[in-house]
Amino acid sequence: MTLTTVTGRNGIVTAPHRLAAEAGLSVLMDGGNAVEATVAVAATLAVVYPHMTAIGGDGFWVIREPAGQGGGTVHSVHGCGGAAAGADLSLYAGLETVPTRGPLAANTVAGTISGWAAALESAGGTLPLGRLLRDAIRYAQEGVPVTAGGAAIALAKGDELRAAPGAYATVFEPEGRPLAEGDVLRNPALAATLRKLASDGLDSFYRGDLAALIAEDLAALGSPVSAADLAAHHATRPAPLSVPIRGARLYNSAPPTQGFASLVILALFDRLAAGAVDSFAHVHGLVEATKQAFLLRDVHVGDPAYTDYDFQGLLDDAAALDELAARIDPAQALAWPQPPQWGDTCWFGAADAEGRVVSSIQSTYFEFGSGLVLPQTGIVWQNRGSSFRLAETGWNALKPGRKPFHTLNPALAVFEDGRVMAYGTMGGEGQPQTQAALFSRYARFGVDLQQAISAPRWLLGRTWGEVTTSLKLEDGFDEALYAALAEAGHDVERVGPLTAMMGHAGALVRLPDGSFEGATDPRSDGGVAAW
Repeated sequence: MTLTTVTGRNGIVTAPHRLAAEAGLSVLMDGGNAVEATVAVAATLAVVYPHMTAIGGDGFWVIREPAGQGGGTVHSVHGCGGAAAGADLSLYAGLETVPTRGPLAANTVAGTISGWAAALESAGGTLPLGRLLRDAIRYAQEGVPVTAGGAAIALAKGDELRAAPGAYATVFEPEGRPLAEGDVLRNPALAATLRKLASDGLDSFYRGDLAALIAEDLAALGSPVSAADLAAHHATRPAPLSVPIRGARLYNSAPPTQGFASLVILALFDRLAAGAVDSFAHVHGLVEATKQAFLLRDVHVGDPAYTDYDFQGLLDDAAALDELAARIDPAQALAWPQPPQWGDTCWFGAADAEGRVVSSIQSTYFEFGSGLVLPQTGIVWQNRGSSFRLAETGWNALKPGRKPFHTLNPALAVFEDGRVMAYGTMGGEGQPQTQAALFSRYARFGVDLQQAISAPRWLLGRTWGEVTTSLKLEDGFDEALYAALAEAGHDVERVGPLTAMMGHAGALVRLPDGSFEGATDPRSDGGVAAW
């Protein structure tokens, strides 16, 4: 099926599952704003796309207010949890790394719900919480057909997940096998949890009866996250990072996310000769800009409480960016031995008739997170803290209360001609690269929004299930490009036709006349809903 750019006049939503996009649009049609619609999307994704996201994970928001009401200000919300008080080096004695599955992987507070609450607090919406969670509750209670992508991941990960303590097998393998495409996924315990949030308020996730149930389950399953850890958690509102390029200002989330790297890539590419779309100059330039950005990221980005690096200062320093761009050889690849970052997630966005535009992303890190599904609440708990290093000091070293490095980063651009664009993707190490590909195609080369996402992509580093540092490219580029990249020293690996390895991207644009365009990724089960 060939996707085309979707247009609308009154509002638009894009998400990597069509039911989530439709849930968000229904909120807009009932008088809700873009933030309220995004909460509906986030909740629905947690039900229908549980291999990629859950309310037991973290989430980040970048929001652009309407020009008339909020003066066009851009602000952010971080629903990001820190390591449990009991998650210190002694807990992992004898281990070289934090496990990626099981109770010791579930070592950080889930911040997603706090992010919803903080975003709604600033949005001035009028719809009750029960309305925002309505569709998610219905899908959790009555069930939803499993997609082909969801079934493939459940089959691939079943062996390592079904033995995890908790309710994973009960929810995701009710007949003693992984759910297949078309099977109905139900999670009535999660439906009850969402009803509890609707009746008692989102804060009940951290403080109150629901929090007590969550803490009880986590303790019984062996996680170090306690009731005290939940009660101590609050979302934060750091200023988003931003950088000017020709014709636009780009925004992204501050550390502990890799939004800094995403901005550096596009700022450096803005200084390079670009050639034609998907030419050697385009692809090589972005890959080399990615290397420069990742070298900075891997030294400095993490919990901001543990670094004094001035991220915005670098983005404001045109001379420093010029110097970084000058390190890029336009004809030769920089050797690249760097190890990849892992992680899977869901990006989604919404825009309303008032002019509010939302870019949001949430995740449980690995597919199905830690594998812990809390029996009393049906919550899939993240394993974001498995990225911590078991070291006394240094980058991303495990400390109680410390926030782990996040691959998550929601992107937003405000153009000088009045357009506002929200865009993003899942894909761990690939997130900044996919953002750069789709943004540069659309903004620098004038490619149609949907085509900018549907066209073949590349990825330096991480793949699903394999640790590799090669430059992977999908089929569909000009044949001469593959040879030219290899000749320049890139470790080229062709990966076949469009693949989820390259992420599940989405984008929407509010045009100067107040109308909208939106696009989703043919690599996902996504949809765009507009009216």
